[in-house]
Amino acid sequence: MAIVATSLVSLLVCCGLAWWQWDRFTSANGTFQNLGYVLQWPLFGLFPAFMFWRIRQLKHKADAEGPPIEEPEVPAPRPRPDAVKAPQPETDEDEELAAYNRYLRELNARDQQAAE
Repeated sequence: MAIVATSLVSLLVCCGLAWWQWDRFTSANGTFQNLGYVLQWPLFGLFPAFMFWRIRQLKHKADAEGPPIEEPEVPAPRPRPDAVKAPQPETDEDEELAAYNRYLRELNARDQQAAE
């Protein structure tokens, strides 16, 4: 009941603000920005009612489908303790990335030489 009352109050307040913006638009110093607000305020006022309707629709749909079926959780496989992973060589699939990494290695080597 409170949600319906909030939706109605929101609609009334926003329609009042739209009317105020319409008065501003029709005055001597009104701009098209005021006209934009005239069109936006009623949409803002209808938003709580739309959300209430949408939540009810989703709830009814969830109730019609029944409770969700939970699948059993399968544990992730553990690595064997005797398995030793060999370090993977660096491979750059992207040629541009490989060129950039070579450039960074070259800059690092120059810095090392300059520091000595």
